Amino acid sequence: MMRNNDNLFSQPITDISDFSFDQNVAQVFPDMINRSIPGYPLMIDNIGYLSEQYAQDNSAIYDLGCATGIATLSIAKQLTKKCPIIGIDNSASMVEKCTQHLAQYNHGADVTICLDDITLTELVPASVIVMNFTLQFLAPNQRKCMLEKIYEALLPGGILILSEKFKEEDTFTNNALIDLHHHFKKNNGYSDLEISQKRTALENVMKTDSMATHYQRLSATGFSHITTWFSCFNFMSLIAYKE
Repeated sequence: MMRNNDNLFSQPITDISDFSFDQNVAQVFPDMINRSIPGYPLMIDNIGYLSEQYAQDNSAIYDLGCATGIATLSIAKQLTKKCPIIGIDNSASMVEKCTQHLAQYNHGADVTICLDDITLTELVPASVIVMNFTLQFLAPNQRKCMLEKIYEALLPGGILILSEKFKEEDTFTNNALIDLHHHFKKNNGYSDLEISQKRTALENVMKTDSMATHYQRLSATGFSHITTWFSCFNFMSLIAYKE
């Protein structure tokens, strides 16, 4: 997928609007996410691997909040089992880019991309459900309900792969992780202005949870085995298993 450089916040913005997954973001999303999330290529490759490992024939695999289809494609490339892959996103711009992205590859998988609200759409029985930096953009009061919906859709032996930015409950530790993340972004070419302006744009639309909150909520939903398989700075990915 050809990457356009992310310079959306490179010039001073007088009135910073809330971050939106609009056409401007969709155009630069692959560059944005690779320069913003530590270890993202490793995470994407292993989301595909985990999906293949836990997929059950004739069950669905979901990528909820599929964006431009980066994780969807990783799953499609590595899947050998007979499973429809369904990507869902509520941004028309992201769905358009995702469809174009997937069309560039002869992956041979059964992939459907849908424009829909994941909190409202009905989920068919699934063995793997991926939420790759998606739950954090739902309103906090919607998150438990969304996880319950996912749990009900998963077959026994199925998994949820949940990737999120998280916050530490201890202020010192949280600030240390934020500083490391900002250092990572600067090393990837982002200026202090870009980092500051994007953070302001995200303040009202991305409310992060602590790692403890994620574990407690998943456990309360019914998942019997939960583990962090990736963590770097204030980013992590979990596997939650349904017996």
